[in-house]
Amino acid sequence: MRLFKLTFSTIFQHKSWVVCMLAVVALPFVLPAISSASEKPVLVQPARILAAWNTLWFCTLLWGLFTAARHGEENANSGLGEYFLTTRISATRQLFEIWLAVICFIAPLTLATAAICQFGAAPAHPDERSMWWILNLQYAALFLLVVSPLLTLAIAISSRFGSVSGFAISLGIALYGLWGVGYLDNILKLEENPVLQSIWLLSPHYAIADLTQRLHFKLGALSTATFWQMILYFSGILAIYTAISRVVFRCKAST
Repeated sequence: MRLFKLTFSTIFQHKSWVVCMLAVVALPFVLPAISSASEKPVLVQPARILAAWNTLWFCTLLWGLFTAARHGEENANSGLGEYFLTTRISATRQLFEIWLAVICFIAPLTLATAAICQFGAAPAHPDERSMWWILNLQYAALFLLVVSPLLTLAIAISSRFGSVSGFAISLGIALYGLWGVGYLDNILKLEENPVLQSIWLLSPHYAIADLTQRLHFKLGALSTATFWQMILYFSGILAIYTAISRVVFRCKAST
């Protein structure tokens, strides 16, 4: 795990993760206090939920994907990838170890966000509160399952085409899956189009993994059947993106 340790140490030394950690921990408490929600105490907890998870999405999609893309490019262009190949660390192993180093910073941010919602925004009603921790764990699991293949894709694309391409493409896919698919669905509701319908069916529906509104309106935890269906769906996307990433990923700079 030498490449993992090197990548993890490099990310840690750059200290940019500290900004993300401070934002995830502080903004859910600061933003509601300086917003109009402070005028009505009943709105503080919903505002805290929105601030917590939206901050996590923002930090992960910008800092997380950028960090993954940067290290994917550096591994190929600096000669590290070629060196580790000579030590019998395969390209697949290198891709995994870079991804693991990045996800080790994203996972604590996710758990911190879930903890803030659990202990800082839980409903007072006993029936609602009993399902709150389940919903937070479901959200955390789905979030990590969504962002994990995007990080892998950012690493792989940047290793071949550069960090700008890796970051832009992975970010574009994430934004399209979160919001673009919804706009496409609205177009299809107004007018049927077989081509757009096919695109919609093949699109990554990341929006269904965003349970922020479910927390905000206290809709309760997902049913076990629905949750596992979503796990299987995003696991399929994970498998597809992992396969694509392995094909695209390279350890040596182009000559």
